[in-house]
Amino acid sequence: MDSYLQLNTLLVYLFNNALDFERRYVNNSEFKDISVNDMHILDAIGMNASNNMSTVAKKVGVTVGTLTIAVNNLVKKGYVIRTRSAVDKRVVLISLSPKGVRAYRHHEKFHQIMIEAMREGLNNEECETLIKALKRLDEHFAGL
Repeated sequence: MDSYLQLNTLLVYLFNNALDFERRYVNNSEFKDISVNDMHILDAIGMNASNNMSTVAKKVGVTVGTLTIAVNNLVKKGYVIRTRSAVDKRVVLISLSPKGVRAYRHHEKFHQIMIEAMREGLNNEECETLIKALKRLDEHFAGL
């Protein structure tokens, strides 16, 4: 099989199945009550500080209205804490609850396992070549 066909087959398979792999990892845990999209929202909120809704919406690539619906569900399920800014009461800040932190770390572990599997058997030079190829692909998608 030539390299074009191999790359095409692998990329199509990975693109079609990556979220399914992630969904199965999430659903085999204590966090069965949230989706992969919810996990990505938790990831965008992050561990460090409270974020405003527009910042998180931009990271996730959705409107503030769409994020509000998702955050409402995450608040009800105990993953996210919503507060008002002390400086400007119009600004809604969101942060992870202790349960949200556990889910964040679980999702982070999935990514760690994925990267370790990808790097397994690669030397530093091969890893750098893979990084360059993936950056080129990312730049291509960014230009569309």
